[in-house]
Amino acid sequence: MATFKYTALSKDGRKVNGVMEGFDELDAVARIKESYSIVLQITEVKEKGKGASLMSMDIGGNKLNDKAFTLMCSQFAVILKAGVPIRRTVELIAEKMTDKPLKRVLENVAKDVDGGRSLAASFTERGKKLLPVTFLESIRAGEEAGSLDVAFESSAEHYAKQSKMKGKVRGALIYPVFVFIVAIVVVVVLMVKVVPTFTAIFAEQGSELPIPTQILIGMSKFFQKYWMVMLAAGAGFGLVYKLYGNTESGRLNLAKLQLKLPVLGNIGVLNSASQFANTMAMMLQAGLPMTKAVSVTSRVISNYHISQCVGKISGRLEEGHTLGASLREANCLPEILVDMTAVGEESGELEQTLTMTAEYYDHELEQATTEALAKLEPAILVFLAGFAGFIVIAIYMAMFGMYAGM
Repeated sequence: MATFKYTALSKDGRKVNGVMEGFDELDAVARIKESYSIVLQITEVKEKGKGASLMSMDIGGNKLNDKAFTLMCSQFAVILKAGVPIRRTVELIAEKMTDKPLKRVLENVAKDVDGGRSLAASFTERGKKLLPVTFLESIRAGEEAGSLDVAFESSAEHYAKQSKMKGKVRGALIYPVFVFIVAIVVVVVLMVKVVPTFTAIFAEQGSELPIPTQILIGMSKFFQKYWMVMLAAGAGFGLVYKLYGNTESGRLNLAKLQLKLPVLGNIGVLNSASQFANTMAMMLQAGLPMTKAVSVTSRVISNYHISQCVGKISGRLEEGHTLGASLREANCLPEILVDMTAVGEESGELEQTLTMTAEYYDHELEQATTEALAKLEPAILVFLAGFAGFIVIAIYMAMFGMYAGM
């Protein structure tokens, strides 16, 4: 995906400068026109060098709090259904909001709405770096259709579901990650502190040591001598990976590689299918046209390769092709999802079909993640037990040799 700098005219005639990402210039222009009717100038931002990429890396920054955001959507839905004007609704929620990034956005939105600006346009400008694109498009469609309360209610349900899924995955990851960290700490302590104590005793005897003991002593000396080099090498690899992932070709190649990995590849495909079905259902429910819904959905999919494939489908839809046929031609999502999409189009129940398909892939994703983690835990424990057992055997073989020579 390329980055474009643009100059556009707002509704009140002001010149506005900004940056927009798009698959190509036409896609970027279409996205800009969602906020501004006239685009005066647009130029592609050329890829920066590695040094510039390093300097421009984001450090820290605001992060969306899923629970606070979902609560905000629910509050909007409830208060708007009660008949409270939108200006007062934003003020009320801003006053009660405890999450600082969201509170800052809401306070600015309240000022904009009080000045006569639309809620969707204000949310887009004030929160485009924080708020999900699906939320912004859903609110825009709801505002145009006069059903803002419904748009906020569907957003609350959608993001509550997403937050629940993230919580399950995060909870399942805690134990294996903890075990992995403990394993690394134990190995380092054994090799740097414990083993050298025994090797000093063995060295005083001067007798020939068993091969396992010699291997253990060699590993211990290597760790003692080169631990800083290994640490620097790990940090260097992480930095190179980050820089390469910031480039267009690197990001695409890493996304393709992820899909080819034995276990993570299947999880990546299932996650993309879940994101596609969930987001498309939400966008269609909000009333977005098919091409616009696909464009927004492509930006939500986390795998960059599949995101690009889905983004290019918009052009096929504009040519008159169906969504099911376009997905089958793109060949980047599971066949079941493609077939269900085609059936939903033919029956006129695409939104309901996608909702059911999303539930299926949510379940499959949760099960695949659980199974992968269930296999990871014993693998770590077996490695740790095997390594500890090797150390014990190597030390005892040397000690028995010493006693036999006495």
